[in-house]
Amino acid sequence: MDDLQAELARLAEHLSSRRSAILAAWQSAIKRDPALTTGEPLPRVQLLDHIPSMLATFERALYHPPGIAEKIGADAGQEPAAAHGLQRWRQGYDLREVTRELGKLNECVVAELDAHTAANPAISHTGVATARRVWAAMCSTGIEQSVGQFFELQQQEAAGHVKDLESALSEIRELEQQRGDLWRQAAHDLRGNLGVVANATVGLARKELRESSRDDFVGILMRSVTSLHHLLDDVTNLARLQAGREHRSIEPLDVAQIAQQLCEGIRPLAQQRRLFLRCEGPAGFAADGDPVKIRRIAQNLILNAVKATTKGGITVSWGDSDANDPKRWVLCIRDTGPGFHTSAGKPLAEALDVESNTPHAHEAAEQADARAETPASGTAGDKNPGISGNETGEGIGLSIVKRLCDMLDATIEMQSVADVGTTFRIRFPRKYSE
Repeated sequence: MDDLQAELARLAEHLSSRRSAILAAWQSAIKRDPALTTGEPLPRVQLLDHIPSMLATFERALYHPPGIAEKIGADAGQEPAAAHGLQRWRQGYDLREVTRELGKLNECVVAELDAHTAANPAISHTGVATARRVWAAMCSTGIEQSVGQFFELQQQEAAGHVKDLESALSEIRELEQQRGDLWRQAAHDLRGNLGVVANATVGLARKELRESSRDDFVGILMRSVTSLHHLLDDVTNLARLQAGREHRSIEPLDVAQIAQQLCEGIRPLAQQRRLFLRCEGPAGFAADGDPVKIRRIAQNLILNAVKATTKGGITVSWGDSDANDPKRWVLCIRDTGPGFHTSAGKPLAEALDVESNTPHAHEAAEQADARAETPASGTAGDKNPGISGNETGEGIGLSIVKRLCDMLDATIEMQSVADVGTTFRIRFPRKYSE
């Protein structure tokens, strides 16, 4: 037994001296195998990683008595084999490549044992058989551990993908629900406006209608047709955005000029409603951006504010974001309307969810239903105050604003206090990489 143990110790020393040659032979076998391609771009150190530790474990096991050596080799080989499986998973190997790669290592070690036996006829058959059993036990456990670790990680990764897919599907369902609600609101608003048009048309057809009342009905009809036109534009714009047919076009621009020109165009509408519309900000405020989309964002928010506000007015301001955010500038639209019933600082998505329950939207919707279902009545000279332009549709406008902000890498914040007013702040990048 002492002679056998001494023989195994000498074999261990030989394998230790030949470790680099075994690794080189294994590396060459890997490169020659057309089925093993993942490791080709890896540096030599990353390719070998835990293989030298497996060989060193085999060498150490041979210093122990037969019977014990097999168990020591199998137990001690588990850690480097599992680490090998983990490393190969990180490097993008598939399971077939891991097992095939370890099979090539087995071939190289067996070939080295055969070459050593052929070069040393004096070595006993028992010594060679013992060394083979130690390596076989270690190789078998090593493959099991490496493949097991790799397979476990694959399962964890697959489970993670399933969770990601479930989360994505849930988000898609929520988006589809929001989209459905938005289109239902659009249909509701269109129906309301058409009801107003129908009632005004019936009123105009009355032969006994006085001229002054006829003028009132014409005014109502014109306002409703204009509202329908704006609503259809919003629906078309939203459809284009959802279809991905909008693209941003970045160029240098003057924010002050865009805001002032926009306010000048909307101010007559505000004055008609006895509201003020102020512009505040530095002149010649330069930034990069898409002037068309920035104008659309501001226009939607200002028009919504004008429609929602019954007294006071709207203030449009622009300027630097703040000292902690020098890479952005801010556009602010503040009104003195009834406000959204959401807490300060809530993201726009939450405002959209509750918008149909806000006072002005809800009341306008009820009025639209009443106008759509009740035919015009009254004698000559009746003003019929229940008939007016439908002023719903804020949800579509805000949805367009949100999507345009996403396109421009802008963030939007809303602060609202009931019966005090609502403030929207949009923070745009000063520069774009494109």
